[in-house]
Amino acid sequence: MQLDFKVRQNPALYLKDPESTEVGKSIVTHSIKMIYEIGYEKFTFKKVAQEIPTTEATVYRYFENKHRLLIYLIDLYWSFMEFQVMFHLNNVPTPEEKIKKIIDILVWEDNVGQIFTEFDQKSLYYIAISESSKTYLSKDVDENNKEMLFKPYKDLCASIASVFSEYNPDYPYARSLASSIIEISHFQYFFMHHLPRLCDFSKNKNPKELEAFLESVAFNSLKP
Repeated sequence: MQLDFKVRQNPALYLKDPESTEVGKSIVTHSIKMIYEIGYEKFTFKKVAQEIPTTEATVYRYFENKHRLLIYLIDLYWSFMEFQVMFHLNNVPTPEEKIKKIIDILVWEDNVGQIFTEFDQKSLYYIAISESSKTYLSKDVDENNKEMLFKPYKDLCASIASVFSEYNPDYPYARSLASSIIEISHFQYFFMHHLPRLCDFSKNKNPKELEAFLESVAFNSLKP
């Protein structure tokens, strides 16, 4: 199923809106592909300019540096995740079923049929797993937070936390649990494929086992 998804990104993330031109859209598209393939550390504006092709100076007209570009891409992913949560929970009758659906959405491999209209969700998912913590684990985090650069992540956590509170209104740590479930889903997926002794799913590499673990964490935490 193809979801019709559009989002307006925080203008503080870019110097020129990449959605306003074909070159800008191409910068975003090729950056997703390249960061997925070679990683954030090896990614440069010079390399993505060669792929498009355009000039390195042109890329700098859109983004101040590659860290701002990374936040742009990760914010795009968080916004899409919240869109999916809102879309799929619309007709789910019980909080328990909503929590299970949220966990299913967080583990992307079970949702390969749900795609962006323009961007590669699979690549963004893997970028989020391996690179998302780099958006806020930096010396500039407080300044970036004042610019509301992490709002899409906070909005997603708030949406998930509201479901946790619906399940157990007396649970005092709904937001902490929401952000933890998201991060655990990423870390454990990464461990499953790359650091197998840090998880219990490496033998089968079955995302359903990861989902079962996340459900255990969520429901045991929320238990009245």
